[in-house]
Amino acid sequence: MEEKKPISVLIVDDSLSMRNMLENFLLNDPNITIIGKAEDPYEAVNILKNNVPDVITLDIEMPKMDGLTFLKKIMAQHPIPVVIISSLTKKGAIETIKALEYGAVEIILKPFVKEGKKEEGIQFIIDKVRSASMAKVKVRSPQRWSVPPKYSADAVLAKRPSLQDKSINQRIIAIGASTGGTNAIQELLQNLPLSTPGLVIVQHMPVEFTKAFADRLNQFCTIYVKEAEDGDIIQSGVALIARGDQHLLVKKQGSNFVVQLLDGPLVNRHKPSVDVLFRSMANNIGAQGIGILLTGMGDDGARGLLEMKETNAITIAQDEKSCIVFGMPKEAIKLDAQKFILSLSEINNFLTQLHSQ
Repeated sequence: MEEKKPISVLIVDDSLSMRNMLENFLLNDPNITIIGKAEDPYEAVNILKNNVPDVITLDIEMPKMDGLTFLKKIMAQHPIPVVIISSLTKKGAIETIKALEYGAVEIILKPFVKEGKKEEGIQFIIDKVRSASMAKVKVRSPQRWSVPPKYSADAVLAKRPSLQDKSINQRIIAIGASTGGTNAIQELLQNLPLSTPGLVIVQHMPVEFTKAFADRLNQFCTIYVKEAEDGDIIQSGVALIARGDQHLLVKKQGSNFVVQLLDGPLVNRHKPSVDVLFRSMANNIGAQGIGILLTGMGDDGARGLLEMKETNAITIAQDEKSCIVFGMPKEAIKLDAQKFILSLSEINNFLTQLHSQ
């Protein structure tokens, strides 16, 4: 059997203890190698002259040259998948969202090891680096550490019989994304008119960043973009971004459709889960729903998109060429969950021509 090419990693962080911790964690995966550790971007540049890694882990807040400046230089000269290491501060959240705009593909929030859960922390770091590497080198190695069980949407929301309610005349657009999704979502939303049907969006992202992400999108868009709050009415010209620590569901309330925030187990190892959102769309909106599954690693959203298709909703999977990581859409296509396979620009054209009813 042909051996997989190791994933090479460059660690850039001004903290010696953090550099050593990241190295020790990553080396628990036999398919990951560390080609260097740099305490600032200048040292990193010297390493890059002789070795080009598959992935860079990059601290945002560093002396001499901040991580954002370094990231912009890297992406302009020699794009490499970058995993951002960020602190839990307002400044850190804003800069992390900017880093995703500049081309970073994953986020790790400090501290990333919870008391008594070291093995989960190790697996979390390894998975982030694997996911980043797939944006370029398509390498993925077997999991070594124990991980939480993988639940389906059944753990949060029961599937109802196919909805055939012809009295529903409100269109709702549901979008799911993971790795590479922040830029894809911005591209889709920034040109939408106020007449666009209401949007509900799940982007896999830590809760510390989802509000900053929504606020940042709102600066670029004609439509209003905000982090979802329980009971928010879904209405034309408004996009609601799921919180990073709760499932987002759509439900009928009186004459309106609203969002419900729901705690519960991880579904497909994610909370919020795209499958949960899409199932709620299938249960409550039926044929008036539009489901769009964008770039991302794994299979979250694939089965939910199929459930939406079974209610005769419009279902779209992003094509491989325009994906940063062709994982979630690929799994949906395997299930024949999509009615259309479209590039990001084609999805953009579809949405801009769509008007609320």
